[in-house]
Amino acid sequence: MSGTQLFLCRHAEVEERYHRKFGGSRIDMGLSPTGHDQAERLAEWLSRREIDAAYFSPMQRVQLTAAPWRARCDCPGVTLPDLREVDFGTWTGLSWHEVQEHFSVSAFDWLHQFTAGFPEGEDAEVFTGRLRGCLDRILAEQRGRRVAVFCHGGVIRGLLSVLLNLPLTRFESFEVDYASCTWVTVGEVQSGRGRNEVQLLNFTPWRDL
Repeated sequence: MSGTQLFLCRHAEVEERYHRKFGGSRIDMGLSPTGHDQAERLAEWLSRREIDAAYFSPMQRVQLTAAPWRARCDCPGVTLPDLREVDFGTWTGLSWHEVQEHFSVSAFDWLHQFTAGFPEGEDAEVFTGRLRGCLDRILAEQRGRRVAVFCHGGVIRGLLSVLLNLPLTRFESFEVDYASCTWVTVGEVQSGRGRNEVQLLNFTPWRDL
């Protein structure tokens, strides 16, 4: 298969006290016991994919998810600060119910809120801008190779938005589960010899195998 292969991996399940809360980039949470098991299952599956290079969010939940795979593979890795999760601003630490109560916004509509920006946080333009910079670097350094990108659910939606040239809000109905992998082939669009194609969406080795 020609083109650059991107394996976009979301971190595993976080500590229970942060479930159904907006953590974003301001809460550096760890993994739950289930999350550590999910990370092992993801590592087992990904280690059979012959990955050439990897890039990581700096956040603890991502680093812990990637650790079992890195222990199995002799693969160069780079931590990119701009792969961190969305900055939810004043939503940070609030439960889904609290967001609805205080801001009259359903938690399920957060991508629409994102367009205007979160109070004291990021807006979609700033967010996708930093992700575009990450993609430009990854594709420049790893052209034609197989690359794992360990990051976050919001980041994976943002990367897909950039890669598929679709509004970020189009991805509100796309599930991105804990310890899942979404595989995208990036063609040589500028030369007219390819296009970006999703090969696998939200594949979860801990549940699907």
